[in-house]
Amino acid sequence: MRSSNDMTTGSPWQKILIFTLPMLLGNIAQQLYNTVDSIVVGKYIGDNALAAVGSCGPIVNMLLVLFIGISAGASIMVSQYFGAKNRESLSHTIGNCITATAICCVVLVLVATPLIRPVLEMLNTPVSILDWCEDYLKICLWGIAGLAFYNILSGILRGMGDSVWPLVFLLVATAINIVLDIVFVAVVQMGVAGVALATIIAQIISASLCMVKLAIMRKDYDFGFKFMIPRGSYIKTLVRLGLPSGLTQAIFSSAMIIVQSLTNQFGEQFIAANVVIMRVDGFAMMPNFSFGTALTTYAGQNVGAGLYDRVTKGARQGLAMAVGCSAGITVLILFFGKHLMHLFTDTTDLVELSYRLMMILAVGYIAMAVTQSLSGIMRGAGDTMTPMWISLITTVAIRVPVAYGIAWLTSPTGNPADGMKECIQFSLLASWCIGAILTAIFYKMGHWKKKRIKQ
Repeated sequence: MRSSNDMTTGSPWQKILIFTLPMLLGNIAQQLYNTVDSIVVGKYIGDNALAAVGSCGPIVNMLLVLFIGISAGASIMVSQYFGAKNRESLSHTIGNCITATAICCVVLVLVATPLIRPVLEMLNTPVSILDWCEDYLKICLWGIAGLAFYNILSGILRGMGDSVWPLVFLLVATAINIVLDIVFVAVVQMGVAGVALATIIAQIISASLCMVKLAIMRKDYDFGFKFMIPRGSYIKTLVRLGLPSGLTQAIFSSAMIIVQSLTNQFGEQFIAANVVIMRVDGFAMMPNFSFGTALTTYAGQNVGAGLYDRVTKGARQGLAMAVGCSAGITVLILFFGKHLMHLFTDTTDLVELSYRLMMILAVGYIAMAVTQSLSGIMRGAGDTMTPMWISLITTVAIRVPVAYGIAWLTSPTGNPADGMKECIQFSLLASWCIGAILTAIFYKMGHWKKKRIKQ
């Protein structure tokens, strides 16, 4: 219960794999939150309710941008200070992250609550699902502290090399979420609001368990009120490292919202099909995200210890494992994708449409393995700006223009809403492939080796 994991010694690929496996299971469990929500809503309420939950996804991601930035900065700082055995800086980093998260939660609830319905209307959300979307988002916003603190605290624990206990807590929360989903929707008949309520209750429980774990794991750092008082040097470093990651997520979420506006114009069935493939996509991406996060921690600890040759060796081995895993997933999707679609809906046309769209994305998962792995190395070393610029290029300059460009060029009326619906998936595939090429180039240039935090 008090253990941490030093990744500066031993076989690199074994350390990375051992760290990745429980985190992969944890990411799969977290993806189950959204997937179970979609399955329960689709089966017990209907396809329109499924579309409502899916339409809220990009907005929920935007609400979490602040905390993704804090989590990214915290993970890098914790891993480097842990690798350098700097107990005092590690203690102040953890305390300042907790304080910053609490402040951001309060500000976000006050600012965002009155904006929910105007934003939904601005995005051309169909009237048939508008009220459901509003209810879902308000409940998620009021319970944002659970979502935020789980991500921050689990990021801190992973920075110290512990990927096991965050998994345990997440599995507990996932089980609770599944039970509450069924109770609130199928038994109590609360509708879409019940799905949101079940999710935030489960997240609050997982966050509380992480806080207890962190409080008793005291052999590597000190915990107390004096460490929670904001200190300029740590907040500045947290912002410097976390802001690019937060902006990256903001850029990605903004692009998703803009594309969601186009998606909404294609009608409820197409919205529902996108929900289905994004849920499958979420699972397909899990190995990439897991290896990327593992390599961030691995690079952070080894850069903190000054072991750059070991970082490079681990990058090669971690990338090979990530690409191999994604290739296997791609094959499974190609052969069994249609069976996965049947989990969410019994509507034959919706299954066929979802499967066709999924086939466009399948090969892109191998490209994302390259992007996530090498970006993880750069972030762990302290270079968070390069991945941000690559994300900016691939989302703003590629994904959004390609989506609208294809829709406009294939429209017989000149209205993008009458164009090729597959434009959404083709634009995403193009951004993934170009992102992988750019990431590989900048990793090879090696500027990330000069970004170590001052100890």
